[in-house]
Amino acid sequence: MLRYTCKRILTGILSLFVLVTAAFFLTRMMPGSPFQTGNVTESVLESMEEEYGLNDPPVRQYQTYLGNLLKGDLGVSFKKPGVSVSEVIGRAWPATASLGALAILAAVVVGTCLGIWQASTKNRAVKGGIFFGTILGTGIPNFVIALLLMLCFGVKLKLLPIAGLKSAANYVLPVISLAVYPASVIARLMQNTFREEMSRDYVVLAKAKGLKWRRTAVTHILKNAWIPVLNYIGPAAAFLMTGSFVVESVFTIPGLGREFVNSIANRDYTLILGLTIFMGVTVIVINLLTDLLCACLDPRVRRTYR
Repeated sequence: MLRYTCKRILTGILSLFVLVTAAFFLTRMMPGSPFQTGNVTESVLESMEEEYGLNDPPVRQYQTYLGNLLKGDLGVSFKKPGVSVSEVIGRAWPATASLGALAILAAVVVGTCLGIWQASTKNRAVKGGIFFGTILGTGIPNFVIALLLMLCFGVKLKLLPIAGLKSAANYVLPVISLAVYPASVIARLMQNTFREEMSRDYVVLAKAKGLKWRRTAVTHILKNAWIPVLNYIGPAAAFLMTGSFVVESVFTIPGLGREFVNSIANRDYTLILGLTIFMGVTVIVINLLTDLLCACLDPRVRRTYR
């Protein structure tokens, strides 16, 4: 396990370095300047770019940024004078994290229950209904679901608020919008793996010994059936915890997704890079923890890296 852990950590560090390098040079390739507006003269634009070091060669800018990054300095926002990138992330992260955590929790609970129900029931109508629902859930984009929920429950019925995160009711619609797709994927994964585990020899032996079905399902089948699902939950949780850009924009949620969209529109180089790095680190850490947990549960990985 130590070899496996070290390998995954080194892979994560290399991935982060590639991400930082690619993001830095791609931002510098964006047309225009962060300070280019209709009211700024050419001389003022040049002096502002000189002050922020944008007139230096790209390689030198990269070296300077990388040196500051190693010190933990993400820089100052170009479009928000006096506001550091760390402050922007600190304000936006709680909203995105709370939405992502609730969405992945709802997706895991609903997807697992639907998958087990579909695998174990003999009712064809239930099987067909769940199958059709999961197909729709994986095929419809989350922003379309968000707009439909907003139109139905917010505009027409006026049952739920549709903007901000001022109360618990504000979480309902965006959480559902974010949870539909992962819940559908988890349901299909769980249905396939749970059905396969039901035909294993140990399940047949448990039935022969007279063990109750519920105890067999919870104690044995669910534990093994959850490993493929857990492999998916890692990337899904990383995506939800780092923000869904369109859903946050639709519901006017001041999270990382909306900040990222605005930073690209404003050509705010430091904010784009800071948000990219923060999201990248979050994704790498969540995936690492998920892989380690899967390795602990999967005996094949333990035997390989013994």
